[in-house]
Amino acid sequence: MVILAFILCLFILQIAVILLLEFRRPQRALAWLLVTFCCPPLGLLFYYFFGRDYWQNRKLEKRCISLFREIRAHVSGIVKLVKHAEESGNPHFSDYKGLLFLLSRLSEIPVTGRNKCQVLADGQEAYDSMLEAMEAAREHIHMEFYIFRDDETGKQFQEVMIRKARQGVRVRLLCDGLGSHKLGSGFIGRLRNAGVEVHFFLPPLNSLLERRFNFRNHRKIVVVDGRVGFTGGMNVGDDYLGRNPKLGYWRDTHLRLEGDAVYSLQYVFLKDWRLAAGEGVSHPRFFPAHDCAEEKAVLVVASGPDGALDTSQEMYFASITAAKERIWITSPYFIPDPTICRALKSAVLAGVDVRIIIPDKPDNRLVYNASLSYLENLQDAGVKFYRYQKGFMHAKIMIIDDILGTVGSANLDMRSFYSNFELTAVMLSPEVITLLAAGFEQDLEHSEFIEPAIFRRRGGIVKCIENLCQLLSPLL
Repeated sequence: MVILAFILCLFILQIAVILLLEFRRPQRALAWLLVTFCCPPLGLLFYYFFGRDYWQNRKLEKRCISLFREIRAHVSGIVKLVKHAEESGNPHFSDYKGLLFLLSRLSEIPVTGRNKCQVLADGQEAYDSMLEAMEAAREHIHMEFYIFRDDETGKQFQEVMIRKARQGVRVRLLCDGLGSHKLGSGFIGRLRNAGVEVHFFLPPLNSLLERRFNFRNHRKIVVVDGRVGFTGGMNVGDDYLGRNPKLGYWRDTHLRLEGDAVYSLQYVFLKDWRLAAGEGVSHPRFFPAHDCAEEKAVLVVASGPDGALDTSQEMYFASITAAKERIWITSPYFIPDPTICRALKSAVLAGVDVRIIIPDKPDNRLVYNASLSYLENLQDAGVKFYRYQKGFMHAKIMIIDDILGTVGSANLDMRSFYSNFELTAVMLSPEVITLLAAGFEQDLEHSEFIEPAIFRRRGGIVKCIENLCQLLSPLL
């Protein structure tokens, strides 16, 4: 009897702790309560290691910010800032002054106006462009990926990094500790022996002991000589060339940037490098003058659990609520929070064409079931969903009217909103928006419309599994 009373008290204590610490996010609280019910003795232990905030010490956060204040001041003095909607180069954007102001406040470096953007919608095209830029490097190559594989594609990048390092180019590679945990010591040793600096962001064991295991660096960045940059949804591996026998063709989108926006990519990389390597590197040559003649407006939005704002969520919400004609989205993992769900429903009620493409072939069944659990409710409101049939849809794209398009690493899910370090490029150029829209329409041709009436008739057991996964979705 005493033992039962002790267990009951411990169970109540676990619930009280979770409710006390997670009251700001009811969905997360509910997910952790489910974990507690399923694993009563271990629920609080799981929460201790996986449920905490990123920062242990706010003083550390302030020191990190102060280190980069000088860089921000330097960059702000050499870029062309877009301070008014009329300066965006997009005549459709002139009526969205409030949106421009909000978006600019989401980034430490606001919207810049002298940029060249190339949309890379094919894996081979993206890799060829990255490798070509790396081969031309004279000063430095900075690379940051969630997943870097030791396969044919990874070895191709390895050879270029080694060759450039031996030529005197400073090469730095930053990988996520969990996403790239299969990268072998031999692969890493060969890089380091050639002079390539390699570090891992929150390695699994260290992050577990520091209670930061749940926070992953999902960004994809390549910066060459501070003049050419790449970002988007692609990691480095054969999968992204369609060589995964399970998933087949891999549909993704990446960007090649030149001009002011490259400074923003460089800035984010240097901050992440300091967090992972403990080394604060800064030099004017990382931000060289450029001669980019194009006038495309670009904002680079970096988000993560180290920020005061949930910037990915804010960017999605502000853009969706600004829409008047269309909201077109592709996302491999669709797990929106209640705010985004409400914004999508309100948009449909206001007559906006809302279309969302998700994969037909999942790479993670648990996450996929959680995604499907959100469809029926949104379909009832008029949101149109499509399953991509040609292969695996991994692109993270959003197109709002003719005013903006986004490409990046952030999915439309709660992990990207609250737990991952993400990076998204917001582009205001009509030409880029037109290209993204054309790509979306092409993807629709390879997608199957999910008929609401048919989808609603799926079995009761299937719905129960989906709803259970939805309860856990804030942790996925």
